[in-house]
Amino acid sequence: MRFLMCVAGLVGALVVSFDALAQGRYVERPPVLVSPDLSAPWVLQLRRPPEGRQPAVRHVRPTREEWRAVHRPASRQPVPPQAERQVRQAAVAPRPQPVPEGIDPRFLPQEVAYDGPHAPGTIVVDTNQRFLYLVLEGGKARRYGVGVGKPGFEWAGTHRVTAKREWPDWRPPAAMIERERKKGRILPAHMPGGPQNPLGARALYLGSTLYRIHGTNAPWTIGKAVSSGCIRMRNEDVIELYERVPVGAKVVVI
Repeated sequence: MRFLMCVAGLVGALVVSFDALAQGRYVERPPVLVSPDLSAPWVLQLRRPPEGRQPAVRHVRPTREEWRAVHRPASRQPVPPQAERQVRQAAVAPRPQPVPEGIDPRFLPQEVAYDGPHAPGTIVVDTNQRFLYLVLEGGKARRYGVGVGKPGFEWAGTHRVTAKREWPDWRPPAAMIERERKKGRILPAHMPGGPQNPLGARALYLGSTLYRIHGTNAPWTIGKAVSSGCIRMRNEDVIELYERVPVGAKVVVI
């Protein structure tokens, strides 16, 4: 009996405790007070964005025309007429060639007056002045500087251009090979065409002779008497002459 009374008392105490907790659940609690020294920094952070972060910006989607104007390929961008004209002129304008050291500027190509007896299309070589003239229409001539035969190898005469070669190969005559051997210089029996070939970029063969109007791998010799009788030109100049002169053209060497 005493045991039952103890159990009943314990159950009653538990019921009272749970009832008190249930009632306290809905009781309004007092506010939590924070010192201004602690709350101020947090309040300021709510009012302004943190460092390194910018306010949100509303992005506006570009129109189709605006997008095409920005992303259009460079080749399709409109070019001002003046700029386009300058580009075209630069494309067709001849590029100035550097003058090799040792060449007198007067031996560079230029157009001069001509009042001689030869018809347009004739090549006239003045070995004394070291000039080659291509006679043009209207009393004009295209003049080039040339290298000519050294003492003992001068010659004069009239021939026709019988053949033309681009980057010709070179087969020195036997007499030249022997002559150079005596000087201690060994010449090859054959040298294929190329930048190191003494005949240069082009050759115009004169009649049935061994003489040619040709380029050179030694442009500093233009204007001098150094060859074995051939007429040598700068490679740039002989290429120009090659394009202007057909097979059969008359050549006068004086």
